Amino acid sequence: MSSIQNHVQLIGNLGDDPTVTNLESGKKVARLSLATNENYKDKDGEKQTETYWHTIVAWGKTAEIIEKYATKGKKIAIAGKLKTRSYTDNDGNQKYTTEVVASEILLLNGN
Repeated sequence: MSSIQNHVQLIGNLGDDPTVTNLESGKKVARLSLATNENYKDKDGEKQTETYWHTIVAWGKTAEIIEKYATKGKKIAIAGKLKTRSYTDNDGNQKYTTEVVASEILLLNGN
């Protein structure tokens, strides 16, 4: 049962080209924005679509795959875990953000 703790799986489309950074250590980190859609019917029975945006971070080999093959609009599947971090903005305010740290990526349907 411990293998499903803090486990996230998402399928969606890239909202923009990923940003890949080469760190001094030689590692790569990729940041990308993934859109997922939820379809439902409203109170009048009309079909509605709601889009959710997820921030994805990938390291090492996963980042290298993203850099080479993932571009805006591509459909991908991501598996990973949620991680919340804090930072201080330019005005000195502490902010929090939650990201999906990807451990696996699958490029779907060749788009």
